[in-house]
Amino acid sequence: MKVKILFAGTLMVGALLLSSCASKKDLVACQTENQSLSANYTQTKEQLAVANSRISSLEEQLATSKAAYAALQASLDKSLSNQNQASVNIDKLVDQINESNQYIRHLVEVKSKSDSLNMVLTNNLTRSLSKEELKEVDVQVLKGVVYISLNDNMLYKTGSYEISERAAETLSKIAKIIMDYKDYDVLIEGNTDDVPILRENIRNNWDLSCLRASSVVQYLQTNFGIDPKRMTAGGRGEYNPLMSNDTEKGRQRNRRTQIIITPKLDQFLDLIDAAPEE
Repeated sequence: MKVKILFAGTLMVGALLLSSCASKKDLVACQTENQSLSANYTQTKEQLAVANSRISSLEEQLATSKAAYAALQASLDKSLSNQNQASVNIDKLVDQINESNQYIRHLVEVKSKSDSLNMVLTNNLTRSLSKEELKEVDVQVLKGVVYISLNDNMLYKTGSYEISERAAETLSKIAKIIMDYKDYDVLIEGNTDDVPILRENIRNNWDLSCLRASSVVQYLQTNFGIDPKRMTAGGRGEYNPLMSNDTEKGRQRNRRTQIIITPKLDQFLDLIDAAPEE
């Protein structure tokens, strides 16, 4: 009986010892697993934080890219709009150039007509003058205007503004041309050298040039019946020289009276007709 009890007690103690050993192994295993899980959790949290930071960075990059795309699209739209406007402006410029070219051709045609008229006038005058008269009368066409330059030695009495007798025949030929071309205006322009005039009733060379021009105008009106409304008398004194006044030849060239024959402004505009609108 005692043996049975002892055996039973031994079995219980062994069972308890076995149970105690098993529980300690489980505990160690649980602790080890817990540590592993804790380490994994910590690592996973770190990886999640890194992933969230990466996502934030990518979202910022995406927002920047969207803004850059929007700016690029706006710039492209503006560029296309400017290109379309530039194309419209080029078309307008081409039209203006074509109109300008047409107007220039028209002006060239008008100038040609005007030059032709003036050349006819000049030829008629030069044919009517003798060889001796041509030595003291210079006829030129400059920029569509006829200039008849008369030497003062032939035209006036010495040191005076009175018309000389030998100028009458030359002025009669010029008067005929002026009468034939009734649509032309006439400017009589006096010019002197720079030698001061010494006469009590004449203040200076400017006075002398004006008086000489006025004498020619009145002579043409009185002796040849030219309408005074067509004529203008003016003087430029010594301030419009052709040559230097340092030599006698130069001073002689500068002492002259010019009869300038030009189409009336309204007649010239009639030749031009209507200019194209801008």
